[in-house]
Amino acid sequence: MALQALQSSGVALRKILSHFPEELSLAFAYGSGVYRQAGPSSNQKAAMLDFVFTVDNPVAWHSKNLKKNWNHYSFLKVFGPKIITSVQNNYGAGVYYNPLITCDGRLIKYGVISTSVLIEDLLDWNNLYVAGRLQKPVKIIAMNENVALRSALDKNLRSAVTTAFLMLPESFSEEDLFLEIAGLSYSGDFRMVVGEDKAKVLHIVKPNMAHFRELYGSILQENPQVVYKIQQGRLEIDKSPEGQFTQLMTLPKSLQRQINHIMDPPGKNRDVEETLLKVAHDPDCGEVVRLGIKKSVIYSSLKLHKMWKGWLRKTS
Repeated sequence: MALQALQSSGVALRKILSHFPEELSLAFAYGSGVYRQAGPSSNQKAAMLDFVFTVDNPVAWHSKNLKKNWNHYSFLKVFGPKIITSVQNNYGAGVYYNPLITCDGRLIKYGVISTSVLIEDLLDWNNLYVAGRLQKPVKIIAMNENVALRSALDKNLRSAVTTAFLMLPESFSEEDLFLEIAGLSYSGDFRMVVGEDKAKVLHIVKPNMAHFRELYGSILQENPQVVYKIQQGRLEIDKSPEGQFTQLMTLPKSLQRQINHIMDPPGKNRDVEETLLKVAHDPDCGEVVRLGIKKSVIYSSLKLHKMWKGWLRKTS
């Protein structure tokens, strides 16, 4: 599995993880505090460390974490682990974040997501928030032997490649591909217009080309629709209607539904397969896919922003 190439046994990250309950199906660190980024905010030592913890039983996990780390939580802690889990599952892309925490001398934030919710997002791209994080290099600190989760992680990477292919020309560079992939979860994210650095995607990809190659190299070499010229760092793909239809049919369900909604005029009620066949023959196929991604991301980014506004006013 491609993700295994990026597993980290970093002592500092494992020390931080030791402050939390152990029952994790997956724990990973991501962002500029882990992987160097270009641009004005590139000081790794000063950057906040970002974590996501995936748990099979959020109520039980939050119950234990409240006992260990009561001060991490907002005012919701007084309502107990069931309410926290309800907020986690129903708001902010299925993730409950505790931000601005000092742990082992580092400023961190960590999100908690249930394993079942993550698997669903990895497969179907319901909101592309955590799934989007996992399309870029991350440091995996802990992972159990959940076969369904491992399979979903791999499927998420393959879906990212296929989606990027549909938006790219017949011939392109590795950097072009990785920029498309890294930008998927930012498409339609209002933070990329207001607040976030508009060059963020380039700053993520440029210093980390080797990590992106590790993550996607085997997938690209195994894909029958691509010629991967590794030495030249170039790729060529099948842009025929038949090739594009094959790619469209393997996209995550949420993205397929968005494309169907974009292309289906009132009263026609085409099924998804009929719509995708039409898109495959459309010269603007890539732009239709790009718009579908944008619509998929924009709703979850607004939900997450509303959650963050509340969390940043947390009281101890």
